[in-house]
Amino acid sequence: MVFGWGKKKQEEKPVEEVAPQTKDVSLGDVKNIVSDLQQLRESQTVSEVKHLRNSTAPLIDDLMKVGKMLEKDTLNVDDIDKHLAIIVVRGKKQVIDVIKKGVVSLPDVSSIEDAKKLDNSLNQILKKVGDVLGRQTRVIHIFAKKYATQLKDNLEVMNQNHSNIHDTLQNFENTTSTSDEILDALKKIETLKSTKIEKTQKITDTNNELKSTTEHLTSLEKSISEIKSSDEYRKYTESKKSLDSFENEKTKIKNEIDSQFTKISRPLGRYEYASSLDKEQKNILSKLVENPFEVLTPQNKDSVIVILENVRKGITSGSISVKDVDKTLSQITETEEAIDGFISQVSEYFQKHQKLSDDLNSLRSEKLISLESELTKTSNSKNDLELKSETFQGEIDEIDTSIPQLVSQIEKKLRTFSNTKYTVLMS
Repeated sequence: MVFGWGKKKQEEKPVEEVAPQTKDVSLGDVKNIVSDLQQLRESQTVSEVKHLRNSTAPLIDDLMKVGKMLEKDTLNVDDIDKHLAIIVVRGKKQVIDVIKKGVVSLPDVSSIEDAKKLDNSLNQILKKVGDVLGRQTRVIHIFAKKYATQLKDNLEVMNQNHSNIHDTLQNFENTTSTSDEILDALKKIETLKSTKIEKTQKITDTNNELKSTTEHLTSLEKSISEIKSSDEYRKYTESKKSLDSFENEKTKIKNEIDSQFTKISRPLGRYEYASSLDKEQKNILSKLVENPFEVLTPQNKDSVIVILENVRKGITSGSISVKDVDKTLSQITETEEAIDGFISQVSEYFQKHQKLSDDLNSLRSEKLISLESELTKTSNSKNDLELKSETFQGEIDEIDTSIPQLVSQIEKKLRTFSNTKYTVLMS
């Protein structure tokens, strides 16, 4: 403060270290312990603040008395310079007005709310008086010297008492905050315990379902195994091998056709870009360039011959340029002569392939197909259930880790406002 008071430096007293009392308590007792400690702290806080209030009240009365004495005191302003006297009188009046209006009796204290009101009231008194005395410090120290020391000593003690009141209330607020944190931790533990019970039940239900699914899976595998050991299934597998083996014939035929059409691929390609064929013929021409096997059918024979003849005409007329005209024309003739044979080979392949496929389908077991489909679904379901059980167990493991951590936090927080070192037991 400008006027000249402030916090008195407290003498540091050596603190005697006392070994804390230890006590084992159950988790269920913590809530009552917190409640009892909170009530005890509240009672102690109210008592301490009340004591500080009672020791401060006489100082308020003294402050009011000083104001009254100062009001009656002329300060011998008649003996000083007229202009200076005006300043002194004005300063004196400001000090008196503030004391009259701002210095009020302190409220009684019987609860925490009363203590907070006292803290606020005393703070306002000190601020108002401190501000005016700060502004008029020269007037008081020079012309009202006999009041200055009394005011300084009085306000110094009041300020210290207010600081103690404020610190006491702050300590209580810290205790309340710690109590709330402990209660919140207790709620979290209860929630986690409840969640663990739910997850444990879900694991039980899931494992029961998993057991049933596994048994069903075993039954399906047994049924499938029985079908696959039958003569009908043996015939089916032999037929499938025959079909798979025959499909290699397609590669041989395709390679032979590709080899022949590769000889005329260049003029075919040039004709594709230069020709103005209808959509169907363009499609056939494109396939002859890319994959002739696909279009060599009896239905497409005439179109294929027309395309080849058009290519021949293009080469002869010069609209399709090639390196060796005679050789290319000879290769086109060679290809045309091979068309019937190619078409016959392709047709025979598809006819035989269709017969083998029909034979295979006639031997196919619908029951086996159904069982294998169900086996796939059941196997997927089993995997899902295993994953679900593992997930629930992971969540339980996390809970089992979190609860001891919360209990440890509770023990530490209890230690902050209790002389007893509590060990919280989970049972």
